[in-house]
Amino acid sequence: MGQPGSGEHRAAGEPELPPGQRLQRGWPVTHYGPVPKFKPDRWEFRVFGATANGDKHCWNHEEFSALPFSTVVADLHCVTKFSMLGAEWGGVPARTILELAPPAANATHVMVWAEYGFSANMRLSDFASERTIFATHKDGELLTAEHGFPLRLIVPHLYAWKGPKWVRGVEYMTADRRGFWEERGYHNIGDPWREQRYSYQEEPGDGPEL
Repeated sequence: MGQPGSGEHRAAGEPELPPGQRLQRGWPVTHYGPVPKFKPDRWEFRVFGATANGDKHCWNHEEFSALPFSTVVADLHCVTKFSMLGAEWGGVPARTILELAPPAANATHVMVWAEYGFSANMRLSDFASERTIFATHKDGELLTAEHGFPLRLIVPHLYAWKGPKWVRGVEYMTADRRGFWEERGYHNIGDPWREQRYSYQEEPGDGPEL
């Protein structure tokens, strides 16, 4: 997907590890279920739901691969308590998708959809962060299938489960609803600096209205 651009770095003086995390050397493989087989001729990335024009936007693999390539240097914090620091992620910024397929004015959240029906919800403001990226590369190398090839979302300021592997699309939403892990007891927001790991820790306003 083009050539790597300039990266971003941690702000000076910012703590390296959120509370309860430990430094990880290397990158463990963590996921639930099998690794999907990539079929480029059938692969499609969709943006749908509360779009500005009401239409669905689609890119096949060749088209998505032609989108502008950028990099961001950012950490990965897993809810299982390991943190991998200073990785360079390359791919398509979420802001590029927002520009090409803008959400409706009343959109407040997104659901990121992946293979096998996996999903992760987040606030539109989290998705729109300049550091959120649909990654195809890590440290200049293509992602492996086990780590999410051909596409995974990286949201550095949230726990890693908020960035699914094997992403296939984004749904804009006008109201929040829980994704796959959020329905199974994980925190609806997932801020590692506030150690928001589990749903029982949620405060009023953290989750969808019942």
